Amino acid sequence: MSNTKETVLEINLAHLTHNFNYLKSKVAIDVKMLAVVKASGYGSDASVIAKHLENIGVDYFAVAYVSEGIVLREAGIKTPILVLHPQPLNFPKLIEYQLEPSLYSSRTLKEFIKTASLLDKKDYPVHIKFNTGLNRIGFWENDVDHIMDQLKVTNTVKVVSLLSHLAASEDHNEREFTLDQINSFKNISKDVSEKLGYTPILHQSNTSGILNYPEAHFDMVRTGIGLYGYGNDAKYDAELKPVASLKSVISQIHMLEPGESLGYNRAFITSDFTKTATIPIGHADGIGRQYGNKKGFVTINNKRAYILGNVCMDMIMVDVTEIDCKEGDEVIIFDANLNAAQIAEYSGTISYELLTAISPRVKRIIIDNN
Repeated sequence: MSNTKETVLEINLAHLTHNFNYLKSKVAIDVKMLAVVKASGYGSDASVIAKHLENIGVDYFAVAYVSEGIVLREAGIKTPILVLHPQPLNFPKLIEYQLEPSLYSSRTLKEFIKTASLLDKKDYPVHIKFNTGLNRIGFWENDVDHIMDQLKVTNTVKVVSLLSHLAASEDHNEREFTLDQINSFKNISKDVSEKLGYTPILHQSNTSGILNYPEAHFDMVRTGIGLYGYGNDAKYDAELKPVASLKSVISQIHMLEPGESLGYNRAFITSDFTKTATIPIGHADGIGRQYGNKKGFVTINNKRAYILGNVCMDMIMVDVTEIDCKEGDEVIIFDANLNAAQIAEYSGTISYELLTAISPRVKRIIIDNN
């Protein structure tokens, strides 16, 4: 019998260790492991995740924004932290907290050199991002000479890595495109390294790159979703263990007669006698309105209970007509048995969106078997 009496997100550190070790086993012993802990550790708790990974030997962290890196530093994280999408406004804070920027454009390169110079820095570690087909952010292959022109007139920065990002490494139908990306990055890296006079750390693989493209492991790999238990492929999902479980409780049960309405805008009208359960979780907690009107479900006593009507800000109502349950019973939104990827797919979205939407107001419970 579960003790869950409110809405909680359980974070299982033993599962995190398992996933880290599994992914590490897929790369050569000398390949560094970078853990992506952006978006609050994919909706969990970035500081808790980072502290645990630091203890078990991660080499690097990555976050999206400077503010996320500051949170980790203030939590005591000492491991190098790469900021994937920093804005020039935040460069002084980035340097103050000893974070490392991914520089992805002429503007960011010039502004960072300017900021580092003003702060009298020398050989400050920077990472140069190249676009090889994702077409999101990054320098182009023909920008190499321009980059070198900026670097050769200053000693304020030192390029410690070159990186790119695979666009479709989980899609086996896009293998040719992915191999073109890998070859493009190899050519860029060779050109830059020759002009620098040394070879920085090279990294291009995300989780699916780790699992599907060993030729793209280079010197370091970046894993995000895989750490949290999702491999973007059923065969890999079976090897990984979801770190987060979202649970709640039945607050109240109602018996509705035929023709009664439920929820905002009377979006659900009963056609027969219907038993409903109200659960204290809603779109302010990360369960978006797209899950309403039977497009999403929860599990109660091992049975699916479909969401009725519109998702409210703080509550959902589900159909428990055929379920033996009572007020105070546990409700599973997702866990290791029915994971976020399965729930998301049923509702027409992806695990990333469901996981990272979980609100900070949802209580986090850390499960550490050690």
